Amino acid sequence: MLVQKTHALHDESWSLVERHQHLALERCLEDHESVVEVQATWPIGGDSRFVFRKNFAKYELFKSSPQSLFPEVMVSSCLDANKGMSHSELIQNFLNSGSCPEIQGFLHLKEVGRKVWKRFYFSLRRSGLYYSTKGTSKDPRHLQYFADLNESNVYFITQGKKHYGTPTEFSFCIKPYKVRSGMKGLKLFCSEDEQSRTCWMAAFRLFKYGVQLYRNYQQSQSRRSHQSWISTTPLRSMSDNTLVAMDFSGCTGRVIENPNEALTVALEEAQSWRKKTSHRYSLPTPCQGSPLSTAIHRTQPWFHGRISREDTQRLIIQQGLVDGVFLVRESQRNPKGYVLSLCHLQKVKHYLILPSEEEGQLYFTMDDGQTRFADLIQLVEFHQINRGILPCKLRHYCTCVAL
Repeated sequence: MLVQKTHALHDESWSLVERHQHLALERCLEDHESVVEVQATWPIGGDSRFVFRKNFAKYELFKSSPQSLFPEVMVSSCLDANKGMSHSELIQNFLNSGSCPEIQGFLHLKEVGRKVWKRFYFSLRRSGLYYSTKGTSKDPRHLQYFADLNESNVYFITQGKKHYGTPTEFSFCIKPYKVRSGMKGLKLFCSEDEQSRTCWMAAFRLFKYGVQLYRNYQQSQSRRSHQSWISTTPLRSMSDNTLVAMDFSGCTGRVIENPNEALTVALEEAQSWRKKTSHRYSLPTPCQGSPLSTAIHRTQPWFHGRISREDTQRLIIQQGLVDGVFLVRESQRNPKGYVLSLCHLQKVKHYLILPSEEEGQLYFTMDDGQTRFADLIQLVEFHQINRGILPCKLRHYCTCVAL
């Protein structure tokens, strides 16, 4: 309903996010969850709310990718048969109730009523989450039951160091259904890096929802491919098919019914646009006072103005650490420059874009002038098709605000 109301392109990356501001917790609702039932668990008069935004990593675990979400060192099986498995085989193993894979590894745990974080070896199984009381031992005598998956939800912690004093920023939380407000009952964890946190949270989803999660993915793909009414040209809207040629040269407009005349008008208009485009590429430099050359990128959804490096990191993490997620912002260190922030291998990298001038013509470059672009729009469009000096192509732009 929100996608239709906001006229957004319908794809599987749009999500409803449950956010508990006072606890610095948030999670994406699964497609099969009831919004009303989730809202009924909120405390009355609290600051909990839903946010509608992109999450490009929503179904990344079902897409074959060169960089697996599940590092081999963190996955074990009762049959010890996971070594050498492909990504798709491993996912099928998680979805199969007859198999029993586990996620294992060290996590920092904040003990109840204390400010101290301690490091324990955890194992995540279908039956729940366990930690070892003796090093890395998985002997039943040393495993302590810690949390039930079926009676809890897992949340990202958005500002862990500020709210909970986490050792790193890669923290998450298990929140039981019965906990409606306050910190009591929350189980706080902290990973060493983003990849291990992503692995733990993906495994929670797979174990908790199982085959239902895969059905959600299939249904989203089916809805996407079902929209056959959209033209094969991605940017062509349905209303384009009903457009007619018009002549507005006189006092009133008239419909051009002669096909030859309509073709001539179309060619003239195309030529006019070419002239405008070539004029845009030869615009004077900012110091000469051209407002268009310095502001043309501000209309683009991928441009975020003067936001900080920290806010950029947070925004890209919120919308999914998937290869190719990007945005462009103004540089805080170089007042004339811009920064392309790009996600690759679950890390956010930043590339400085500098303006330069040669023979009175302004251009932008990221490689000391070896590759030059007339404006930021041309730079982005080039790297959406070609990798260039970047580690991957630009695939998904971060939306500036939630719709």
